[in-house]
Amino acid sequence: LEPNVVFVLCGIALTLIFLLHACRQFPGCGNIVTFSQFLFIAVEGFIFETNFGRKKPAIPIRYYFIMVAMFFTVSVVNNYALNLNIAMPLHMIFRSGSLIASMALGIIILKKRYSVYKYTSIALVSLGIFTCTFMSAKQVASDSSLNEDDGPQVFLWWLLGIAALTFALLMSARMGIFQEMLYKQFGKHSKEALFYNHALPLPGFLLLAPNIYHHAVLFSQTEPFQIPVIGLTLPIMWFYLLMNVVTQYVCIRGVFILTTECTSLTVTLVVTLRKFVSLIFSILYFRNPFTAWHWLGTTFVFVGTLMYTEVWNSLGPFLARWRKRPKEE
Repeated sequence: LEPNVVFVLCGIALTLIFLLHACRQFPGCGNIVTFSQFLFIAVEGFIFETNFGRKKPAIPIRYYFIMVAMFFTVSVVNNYALNLNIAMPLHMIFRSGSLIASMALGIIILKKRYSVYKYTSIALVSLGIFTCTFMSAKQVASDSSLNEDDGPQVFLWWLLGIAALTFALLMSARMGIFQEMLYKQFGKHSKEALFYNHALPLPGFLLLAPNIYHHAVLFSQTEPFQIPVIGLTLPIMWFYLLMNVVTQYVCIRGVFILTTECTSLTVTLVVTLRKFVSLIFSILYFRNPFTAWHWLGTTFVFVGTLMYTEVWNSLGPFLARWRKRPKEE
């Protein structure tokens, strides 16, 4: 593996540990977590990438405004979906359908055509997402039946959550196509894109200020925690948030570098592993109900994703060389 891949995977695992601790105590803390991540990356980029604003961007700023509008919308909608009766495993699995959205918009916007092999992989991913969505819908309906008055309302909120995830999925795919077109025209500038994608959306968080402030107060009221080695004491939720921000920075910077230094196959595989690790952490930590049907759907999603990346073709030569090794006496 490339060193950047290792950094990304390590960052993902650590980020999830601290994020899941936070979400378990305060399920609606997504906005303060996202704001903190954006602020940290923006300040770091302003100092070291733009040289305190003196460096002119290689890509015209107006294109970054379009990109970050999409990026901010996707982030907020994905976070808010968790408040609409969407379980974390379903949230993770549904977002694994990014290949479907990207392929569909690629065909519509870029007029691309794909092989039968890739269409088959997309069919598997679609089937997996449908299976998990359908089974989760049955669980919501079953839980709602305990209260006849609240049942229909709970299920309608769940449907709204599915609609939010669908919108975010399509918007994310459109953003990817837009970014691909920009890189072809102006070249790839990963650090610059990382900064502007996180700095320009910051004013938008003013709309979420009451929610962010509310959770900041809640975080400050948690039990104190002494940081090892340095001996600094602060509320434990602020420690979780700090660790999440630092590890997320390592992760997201690695992803942006991977888009310019590694092959698309490597990047896609890393993203696939991210989704798999996220899903497993979520299930084990939150102890969410996960039936055999969910496991089947998850298998379809990830097998289809691996088929799309054509990882089998890369493994073929390796296995052939391994089989031809001289046998030891």
